[in-house]
Amino acid sequence: MLYQIYETQRSLMEPFSDFAKVTAKLFANPLTPLGQTPLSQRIAAAYDLIHRLGKDYEKPEFDIREIDIGDAHVAIHERVEIDKPFCELRRFKRYADDPATLQQLKQQPVVLIVAPLSGHYATLLRDTVRTMLKDHKVYITDWKNARLVPLSEGEFHLDDYVNYVQEFIRYLQQQYGNCHVMSVCQPTVPVLAAVSLMASRGETTPLSMTMMGGPIDARKSPTAVNNLAVQRSFDWFENNVIYRVPSSFPGAGRRVYPGFLQHAGFIAMNPDRHATSHYDYFSDLIKGDNESAEAHRKFYDEYNAVLDMDADYYLETINTVFQEFKLVHGTWEVRNEQGAKELVRPQDIRNTGLLTVEGELDDISGSGQTRAAHELCTGIEAPEQRHYEVKGAGHYGIFSGRRWREMVYPVVRDFIAEHQKAPPAAPKRAATRKVAA
Repeated sequence: MLYQIYETQRSLMEPFSDFAKVTAKLFANPLTPLGQTPLSQRIAAAYDLIHRLGKDYEKPEFDIREIDIGDAHVAIHERVEIDKPFCELRRFKRYADDPATLQQLKQQPVVLIVAPLSGHYATLLRDTVRTMLKDHKVYITDWKNARLVPLSEGEFHLDDYVNYVQEFIRYLQQQYGNCHVMSVCQPTVPVLAAVSLMASRGETTPLSMTMMGGPIDARKSPTAVNNLAVQRSFDWFENNVIYRVPSSFPGAGRRVYPGFLQHAGFIAMNPDRHATSHYDYFSDLIKGDNESAEAHRKFYDEYNAVLDMDADYYLETINTVFQEFKLVHGTWEVRNEQGAKELVRPQDIRNTGLLTVEGELDDISGSGQTRAAHELCTGIEAPEQRHYEVKGAGHYGIFSGRRWREMVYPVVRDFIAEHQKAPPAAPKRAATRKVAA
């Protein structure tokens, strides 16, 4: 019922939001009579803020069209390599005209970035992807909004997440010989499970795993996120935060944890900070500081765009990761694609380097939660394990922004390079004017 009420409210707000947008433009235009009053700038700013508070935020684009590598200009083509019911494996293919640059691109490591499925879209890692593209062939898991997935596609479980990751790793290994895996926040747990299961079966595992700000052991330095999961029972979550998708969406009838509830939780963690940010935006509009105002828009266009998660996946994650701690207790069994259960044994991983990254001020995944992966992966030799704590960084700072680009990325890049093996010789192709890597 709550989902229907929310959608009704959003539909009723939409025309007012559109009206506010038009009114803001009228008062901001100095060529119109309304835009020539002494208070026009303030009125325009107020209506603009009303529009942004009431508008519906859709999934953003990655919008990575080009990057500079050294002195070369490299074009980026985004395409879907594998399309699964609940996820797309998305590739950012690089094109260059310069033969030397092309040769450099072809020799670079392949990295699978596993994006979080925890409320926001994978585009939250836009800065991560853009930076990684300078030295790597990049693929990312682009998770779908569950309310857009028809019921005919079946349910989505935490086990399915693990199986998806394994399928994507095998695909890249088939294409390139092997790959590296990088997980940010929530996926550190299913990624470690995926690689562990591959190792237990004797499959080839990725050359390296980079795990950033994730709840490997949520018992360590518990945050508000951890405390909520511990203080409430599994039944409470199922009875209070799970709703069915309304009939107006393709996934009508699907049980989901709605994105708007997750967004409300994000805001509730730091309400003062968000209120101050919106007031600063209002002030920037009045002052005519378009650069700061645009930075605010870009951030909240991303932050306010949320997706629904399938109920089974969400509830199983709460139970497995935050309530029973099955990974660290060695009791987690994952049902494979054939329907058989397999025990997750991180100690079976041997030929994969492990890098963990934590932010000193992370208020989502507390200190030590990610580092705990080293305690589980006892089969990896000590020289192949490394931990890096980012001083002064919060949760988002370890994968986005200046600290990510200047402090974290060099560590990640060098660790991947150390574990990269010479790729197999690629078949020769006829020369073309523009070639991809």
